[in-house]
Amino acid sequence: MNLPDLKFQPRTGMYARGQESIEMILREAQSLLINEGYRAISLRKIAAACNMKVGNVTYYFSTKDKLIQEMLDATMQSYIAAFGEISDNAAMTAEEKLTALITLVLDDIETKKTTRLFPELWALANFDPFVADLVESVYEIERTIFRSVLKDLNPALTDEERETLCLFLSASLEGQTMFIGYEKRWTDKRPWIKNLA
Repeated sequence: MNLPDLKFQPRTGMYARGQESIEMILREAQSLLINEGYRAISLRKIAAACNMKVGNVTYYFSTKDKLIQEMLDATMQSYIAAFGEISDNAAMTAEEKLTALITLVLDDIETKKTTRLFPELWALANFDPFVADLVESVYEIERTIFRSVLKDLNPALTDEERETLCLFLSASLEGQTMFIGYEKRWTDKRPWIKNLA
């Protein structure tokens, strides 16, 4: 399953052209974050990348923080939708769902977007409460879905055991980003890691 880079929530009462401008601005902000890091992001750079004036960008986003918040939210919504699609699939067994979730996370680690974006977000989360809450909300959704699947796989586990196992799964899978992610030293080990997982 290929995840979209961003999942947009249309703004109410906005013309299609305005919505297109917002989406272009958010795409460029994400691209800058992935390719140059958070410190490189400025309204001026985003405006230039969109071939707009800074005033056009600030018409939609009054501050850099508001723009970044909406871009991160759109980024996270794509993951939330993908996790939900797997967990809601009535045709899959619990074991197939667990395998699909693990595969989704590990396949996504192979992308430049994930390898660059998430470590940047993890660092930002140490200092920015909004980013920390947003990142935690995505991982909470991931763990909630894992908990549900694990409950179906092994109903004998207590809630605490399931929660601990979900934390382990999430940390183990997401932590692979630094090792087998895009252009990382151990990328040739991806198939082995996937089989182990």
